[in-house]
Amino acid sequence: MVRLQSIDSRGLTKEPWCAVYTRHQHEKAVSEMLQAKGLEVFLPVYESMRRWKDRKKLLSLPLFPSYVFVRGALDRRLQVLTTPGVHMLISRGERVATIPEEEIDAIRRTVEGHLSAEPHPFLRCGERVRVVRGSLEGVEGILIRKKNLFRLVLSVEMLAQAVSVEIDALDVVPLPATSSVASSEQLDRSGSIALVDGARRRA
Repeated sequence: MVRLQSIDSRGLTKEPWCAVYTRHQHEKAVSEMLQAKGLEVFLPVYESMRRWKDRKKLLSLPLFPSYVFVRGALDRRLQVLTTPGVHMLISRGERVATIPEEEIDAIRRTVEGHLSAEPHPFLRCGERVRVVRGSLEGVEGILIRKKNLFRLVLSVEMLAQAVSVEIDALDVVPLPATSSVASSEQLDRSGSIALVDGARRRA
């Protein structure tokens, strides 16, 4: 099996990240059990205010519902799959799928930077940008507008899921187009999502 490995700051090879698919609302429990088994686990969460008739409460919810990211699962597959609440390891064909280090790093920097992140519909088209300043400097994503706010969409290709985070349009620059890109009108019609054509004008 060909493994996509990364190198840490000490020059050591690190095992790739994989995604574990869990039972509904079992992400936290699965994460804790996998950590107890000595695996490196990443469960990105965001805060959401939920309101009921008689009360409201601030909840910590998973950014990717039913998914937990695990490093080292390729060599400890049985230990992962026998964990209560785990349905499967996400695969491509007969091989366990791996997630690029830069995608995990972008999500980690978002949640650790205490930015306003939330789940977002996965996008394959739109204007790709790179953040040039701030805690997300160097991160690439898709720039959109939600009401009067700008947001950067970060995608995990293998899961076909994404999250978005608030950002100042002045902190990003457009990337060279590598393929045909849908216009803002097309995106408006298909998903009520408006690309920020005015970002460059404001800059």
